[in-house]
Amino acid sequence: MRNIEDINKEAIRKIVANKKITDFSPGDTIKVGVKISEGKRERIQYFEGVCIAKKNRDLNSSFTVRKISFGEGVERTFALYSPNVDSIKVIRSGKVRRAKLYYLRDKKGKSARIAEKIKKKIGIDISTQPVEPIKKEVVPSVKEEIKTEETKDTSVVQKKTEKKTNDKK
Repeated sequence: MRNIEDINKEAIRKIVANKKITDFSPGDTIKVGVKISEGKRERIQYFEGVCIAKKNRDLNSSFTVRKISFGEGVERTFALYSPNVDSIKVIRSGKVRRAKLYYLRDKKGKSARIAEKIKKKIGIDISTQPVEPIKKEVVPSVKEEIKTEETKDTSVVQKKTEKKTNDKK
């Protein structure tokens, strides 16, 4: 007999197969695309803010996003596997030491900022990367350019003198 955990895991597998759910954590600035139906039309509305909480409970997983809209704090809780959540995009990774960032509710302005997490790239060493060979352009030397210009000038002068002598005759 199947228990509820197996049923939830199977439902999650079906949902993840259809749409890609990005990995994020509290402190990240995320942009959530939510499907909104207005009559017969359906559109996607984006809600961008800082993820202040994430609850991992199988199919009942949810997360809370907070943003400041017109000077007023707005929080919205989304179900992670909801069909109404179209996309989740991580704009910026935040460096925090807490799982729940409810203390941001009391802070305003610059004190509510979160430091950015710098991800280290593993396996790439700058000193061992192959250097591309520098392509040398074939540039004629200055002496060759002067010689070609002089020969052109002398040929023009010779043609002019020939014309003058022909006119005199």
